[in-house]
Amino acid sequence: MGEERTARVGEVLYRVGDRTYPFIAILEGEVAIVDAAGHEIIRHGPSGFLGEMNLLTGQTVFVTAVVTTPLRYVAVDRDTLRTLLFEDGPLSDLVLATLIERREALQQVDGIGLEIVGPHSSDATMRMLDFARSNRLPYTWEDTSPPGEGELPLVRLPGGGELWGPSNGQVSRALGIGRELASREEVDLVVVGGGPAGLGAAVYGASEGLETLVVESTALGGQAGSSRRIENYLGFPAGISGSELTSRAVTQARKFNARTASPYRAVSLEPGNGRHVVRLEEGHEIAARAVLLATGAQYRRPPVEQLSEFEGLSVFYAAGPPEARLCGASRVGVVGGGNSAGQAAVWLSRGGALVTLLHRRGDLRETMSDYLVVELERAGVAVRDGTEIAALHGEDGNLEAVTLQGGEQLPFSFLFLFLGAVPCTEWLDGAVLRDDNGFVLTGPPADTENLLETSVPGIFAAGDVRSGSTKRCATAVGEGAMAVQFVHARLAALAHANT
Repeated sequence: MGEERTARVGEVLYRVGDRTYPFIAILEGEVAIVDAAGHEIIRHGPSGFLGEMNLLTGQTVFVTAVVTTPLRYVAVDRDTLRTLLFEDGPLSDLVLATLIERREALQQVDGIGLEIVGPHSSDATMRMLDFARSNRLPYTWEDTSPPGEGELPLVRLPGGGELWGPSNGQVSRALGIGRELASREEVDLVVVGGGPAGLGAAVYGASEGLETLVVESTALGGQAGSSRRIENYLGFPAGISGSELTSRAVTQARKFNARTASPYRAVSLEPGNGRHVVRLEEGHEIAARAVLLATGAQYRRPPVEQLSEFEGLSVFYAAGPPEARLCGASRVGVVGGGNSAGQAAVWLSRGGALVTLLHRRGDLRETMSDYLVVELERAGVAVRDGTEIAALHGEDGNLEAVTLQGGEQLPFSFLFLFLGAVPCTEWLDGAVLRDDNGFVLTGPPADTENLLETSVPGIFAAGDVRSGSTKRCATAVGEGAMAVQFVHARLAALAHANT
């Protein structure tokens, strides 16, 4: 599938900032992986292979590969590799799992990836940090005002180049990972939201012949992509991380030629006769014969004064590798009673943090899966029932303690919040019927017989955004797949009506 080559000591196989490189399988010799400053991260030898997730996604290269002993290797073109991974299950399992693990490892190394410069007081800077975290991009952050008089933040790109006050889309496309959409796109099915429900629909829609486009405002994978360990997902008895599950789903969707476009934020939905129009920021619009709303939900912000001063520094809404690196041997509070809170608490504890889980109910089993309650015990996580946070204490964004509503004070250096779901539906206005909490109504409550169809024929909803749905990853995937069958039925009925 590839070409056998040789390389001398000191030869660079690829470097920081490169747009592309082949898959490299080492037969003889050794290669050092170094950062932009030349500091060595790791070495690979015979039977090893080079690369991380950007090998498949097309992202800018974050590290440099230098030959340290005479090298004989096989170079495989990236597109050829993709095809090979689709056809060879054992190889795919090995390579994909390794590339995903390496991306997580890079997120814990200083001096890799983006350099974001801007003060904590800048909302734009904090939004850029959230974007980098949610997309699992390696980055460093300088909490200071950059030299010069440009719009905040200053973003320095791997390999050179600077952007002042860029949008998420501009950074994404500068890194080579953002698909450019035409000003108007026409497709069979547009899926708004790239979480488990959206990706499930993309795989089934594209594999069954629908021209399918997925648009996502932040990061493909949604909240599930930041879950540390999903242990009750069918087919993975040892569990699987959210990032691996969703990375595999994205790869699978692309295998069937589903297009994925992020970050593009939907701003309005205009029902039509034959085609519905989803308008996106920056003036783009998508005309689709069917629409699936899969925008999911986001965690609530508690009504605590001065919360914004700590967010992004010592208060977080997801527990990824960058946050875990901060927390080792620190006292950490995890707030929430759902599975996401339990998964985060167990993972942080196993990473060396002293974790206390706070939740407001009398019994954790009311809202959390039993297996996670057992795991909390095994991991040494302290559980406090019937507690809510009333105040935060600290200086310069560094948390020192929290006060509970009963007046008790607990010393925490970091806080992770998983406080229930708010649907991401504000952009819909009155396009479809929603319940009192903003979740999209489907089926009989929306005056339609189809379980996943909204009050507008041809517009469907699946996953956490749907009123009455079970907030579980597997359920979301199933609803996304099921929605495609309703889409086919809808399109068939339209075709029959026009004949």
